[in-house]
Amino acid sequence: MIILILLQGCDGSNNIVDGPIIEGSMYFPPVGTDAWDSVSTESLGWNAAATEDLYNFLSQNKTRGFILLYKGKIVLEKYWGNTIQNNTSFDKNSNWYWASAGKTMTAFLVGIAQEKGLLQIDEKTSDYLGMHWTGLSTEKQALITIRHQLSMTTGLDYTVANLDCTAPECLQYKADAGDQWYYHNAPYTLLENVVSEAAGQTYNEFTDQHLESKTGINGQWLPLGDNNVYWSTPRDAARFGLLLLNKGKWSEEQLMTDAGYFKAMTTSSQSLNPSYGYCTWLNGKSAIILPGNPNSFKVPLSKNAPSDLFAAMGKNGQFIVVVPSKNIVVIRMGEAPDGSLVPTVFHDKMWQKINAVID
Repeated sequence: MIILILLQGCDGSNNIVDGPIIEGSMYFPPVGTDAWDSVSTESLGWNAAATEDLYNFLSQNKTRGFILLYKGKIVLEKYWGNTIQNNTSFDKNSNWYWASAGKTMTAFLVGIAQEKGLLQIDEKTSDYLGMHWTGLSTEKQALITIRHQLSMTTGLDYTVANLDCTAPECLQYKADAGDQWYYHNAPYTLLENVVSEAAGQTYNEFTDQHLESKTGINGQWLPLGDNNVYWSTPRDAARFGLLLLNKGKWSEEQLMTDAGYFKAMTTSSQSLNPSYGYCTWLNGKSAIILPGNPNSFKVPLSKNAPSDLFAAMGKNGQFIVVVPSKNIVVIRMGEAPDGSLVPTVFHDKMWQKINAVID
């Protein structure tokens, strides 16, 4: 269970530079500064009058930060409420937890590690974590690969008392790897150990060297119980979303050169849950298995969102949403709007409000 701890930043929320849109171009905020170009809803031909309804909906549902980018520029940015740590106003410099939205960052980093020759995702997880990382027999454990960890298909038992526990006694057999889909945190969390072992670095060091330093993201992985959770500002999350919108390219630098891996990460990774790539949620699919439930439902992730949407999604409504067809990135951070593990109903209603602005 994620404990709500908020790292507080300094004040200031209006350091946005307006600038003209060049048709077809993609804007990247500079690294090492908080300057970020913006563009108005009016200049895009959007419905500015619908913005207030969107903001009211977000505020009523315990949102702390919301950002909408178009081609990299800020169109909408709004903050509400206070930080938890010392009750000061939440703003663009305030940090918040990504929860499971950090899974998509981990998937990206695994791809970086693979293209640098540090690992191969079809290798056995035991090649990096040792022969006793689970409580399985040697034969059954040998079936589990890094790809299975990325796609939530390790086959490990999801009826154990603590799905976050990464100790071998918590990782028991239920099905052969590849034959079962379940949203199981523990084998995902151990991907970080796989990357660190392969790279010979701490996970924060690897993240900084291959992602943060190149994009201006300034976050940190912090241990919370059995989990390792990423924290950053909403604008840092928007930088990551912009990187995903551009298929792993930041400005003139292609951070992820393996286009095949990026495509696999953002398309169906298996047939059991077509709405899941590599630690990434996908819209527009014929069926979905949601966190906390082993059953498949014949509905997409979001009826109201564009069908090509893919997203990093986490507990209590931490969203990094990418819509390639519209060149849009949406960030929502905040407290739980409802009681679900990942509030997909809230996400769908949010898109009703966004559509009123952008359509």
